[in-house]
Amino acid sequence: MKNTFTTFLTLGLIFISLITMNAQQKQKMENTALIIIDVQNDYFPGGKMTLEKSEQAAENTRSILEYFRKNNLPVIHIQHISTNDGATFFLPDTEGAKINHLVLPKEDEKVIVKHFPNSFRETDLLNYLQSQKIKNLVITGMMTDVCVDTTTRAAFDFGFTNTIIGDATATRNRELSGEVIKAADVQKSFLAGISALGNLYARVISTNEFLK
Repeated sequence: MKNTFTTFLTLGLIFISLITMNAQQKQKMENTALIIIDVQNDYFPGGKMTLEKSEQAAENTRSILEYFRKNNLPVIHIQHISTNDGATFFLPDTEGAKINHLVLPKEDEKVIVKHFPNSFRETDLLNYLQSQKIKNLVITGMMTDVCVDTTTRAAFDFGFTNTIIGDATATRNRELSGEVIKAADVQKSFLAGISALGNLYARVISTNEFLK
């Protein structure tokens, strides 16, 4: 009898603990939205602007996306369409400009088309976030040192608290004064810069750290 009571008591405490943890997690994610930037086909192998480890970054983005969907949290997809003269990728009405199948938007998820690196520039992103009372952004996508960086810094200026999922972003080799800067070094430098001064512009964490 005593053993049965102890077992029921233990199960009850575990159940209460799980409920409490779930409530705390929901409270932590209150007023938070996921922004997925430019995870489009041209950035993948065979595309016109292939990035280093784009598939790995997209898989991690999908894991974050699944978390937001499971918890009924807002998701915003950003899609870049190039309209500037001389553009060579993300051209209108091309396969390369389509959002990659790993993170395809659902019908009830917001999709915002942009034409500049800054996802806020000449789009309704700010108005939409404000209308949904969003204060915190979880940011993933491509390219780390261009659209992700620019959008995050703009979001900070608009008063948002930002978290970048570092391994859910990707870039490519760059060149400076004839020297090739490896993608891995570009990635680390930009993530280090944007999280400098006590995570001024954004906190940078991994997919596993976020999903804990």
